[in-house]
Amino acid sequence: MSTVVFNGSAVRSAGQRRAQFDPWLLGAVATLILLGIVMVYSASINLAARETGHDTYFLIRHVINTSIGVAVMWLAARSRLELWERSGPILLIAAIVLLAAVLIPGVGTHVNGSTRWFRLGGVALQPSELAKGFMVIYVAGYLIRRQEQLRYFTQGILMIGIVLAVVGMLLLREPDLGTLVVIVTTVLAMLFLGGVRFWHFLVCIAAGVAAVAVLTLISPYRLERVTGFLNPWADPFNSGFQLVQALIAFGRGEWFGVGLGASVQKLFYLPAAHTDFLLAVIAEELGFVGVLAVMALFSIVVYRAFAIARAAERVGQIYGARLAQGGGLLIGLQAMINMGVNLGVLPTKGLTLPLMSYGGSSMVSSCFVVGLILAVDRTTRQAGGGA
Repeated sequence: MSTVVFNGSAVRSAGQRRAQFDPWLLGAVATLILLGIVMVYSASINLAARETGHDTYFLIRHVINTSIGVAVMWLAARSRLELWERSGPILLIAAIVLLAAVLIPGVGTHVNGSTRWFRLGGVALQPSELAKGFMVIYVAGYLIRRQEQLRYFTQGILMIGIVLAVVGMLLLREPDLGTLVVIVTTVLAMLFLGGVRFWHFLVCIAAGVAAVAVLTLISPYRLERVTGFLNPWADPFNSGFQLVQALIAFGRGEWFGVGLGASVQKLFYLPAAHTDFLLAVIAEELGFVGVLAVMALFSIVVYRAFAIARAAERVGQIYGARLAQGGGLLIGLQAMINMGVNLGVLPTKGLTLPLMSYGGSSMVSSCFVVGLILAVDRTTRQAGGGA
């Protein structure tokens, strides 16, 4: 009898060791990454052959970037939350320094009207991608340190508003309005979930909307994007070209797609097919069903992130709860904005589809954020909780 009890305890202990991370979150992330590899290859094969003479040029680099991202995810998932809580202010300063350094002539690389990258040998580093995760880490700690002051506008909201203003001015100098929108929306949602007063939250929303409106109106470049988005067919060969081609891809895909690799839009028509408009290629080749599957996978990621946050809060891991919420919001909002752009319901922002699109900095940053959520999950399970 004692042997049976011992064996049963051993099985339970082994099961607890195996359930160190949330299987639904891991499964959804792994599926998105693997599907992204397939679709990046499909979307880039003709472009790679035409520009480099090697049809696997972008595929090889995407697999390398993904491997680095998965390694970063694993390291982050095994890290201690106390490390990130203490490092939040340092990481914020590092993000601001990097965002400022990329604007220095001769330091940053100017591509297609934007200065967003450092060139380190053959590697391009985009500081704005790192800034997303660093801001989530900082704000999660800020909400813990300022928990009592969050009820007061000047001591709670205003301080984080100044940080956002500094980061925002640097991002607008690149320019990278899309990243700014993602960061501001994520931070505002974190503040709301962290317990700020509702009317303070409404004031922040109103200020954010007004700022975006002013920035759009005073910039001919941004205004052209907005007007082109509202009626892309008015200028289908210039300002509305990218969106028109994306909508054609969605239309050609219908319910089940034209078949993997059979997209026509990716050949000569749809710019940035393997980066910003990967979803349009998915829609054309895998159809509406494929798009729904991608949306469902991102929904699982966000849902499990919030489930992990709730479990962390139950065992007293308040910082972990705020970190998981911020990570889920960051990935979910960026995915939602990218999908909105591809579907023509939002202006073009230049944002990648997280965990899927081609782009080293984006992939590593997204994997890092997922790793932080997994670290919260692991810490919560060790404390006796679980999502």
